[in-house]
Amino acid sequence: MLRIAFATSDRATVNLHFGGAESLLIYDVSPGEADLVGEATFIKAEEVGESGRVGLTGSVNDKVIPKLDFVEGCAAVYAASIGASSVRRLMALGVQPIVVDNGHDILDLLNEVSLALAHGGLAWVERAKAKLGRAEAKPAPPLGDRKTLMQSLDDLESTS
Repeated sequence: MLRIAFATSDRATVNLHFGGAESLLIYDVSPGEADLVGEATFIKAEEVGESGRVGLTGSVNDKVIPKLDFVEGCAAVYAASIGASSVRRLMALGVQPIVVDNGHDILDLLNEVSLALAHGGLAWVERAKAKLGRAEAKPAPPLGDRKTLMQSLDDLESTS
């Protein structure tokens, strides 16, 4: 099982910048299923003048710190964009930052991870699985949103 975070405002697509995300979802993903286990909302980072914004890195108002705390223990976080500072901070936590097109469907990404868990094909999933072999993540109680995912290419053919 891998824990994966998504920067989303609509619970269906990845459509937010990680640092400025107002909400994040976390799923526990296993071959064939995903359970929503975490959901958080955050204060919006506001623009201040031409050269700055509330929530600067390292300040008392650093808006990224609560997001980093929330995704700690995740194997990856998907976002529409991720700034260089946040990439470094995520990597330091052992969380793989992944940038996808704005509006990318979360269910498609969950299916991609499910298939990679069952059959390989994504390097970051292989690294996360190897890391899990050393320290198994404890599943969190689901929040009621369970998705049935693909485990093989046969599943893909049966849905078309």
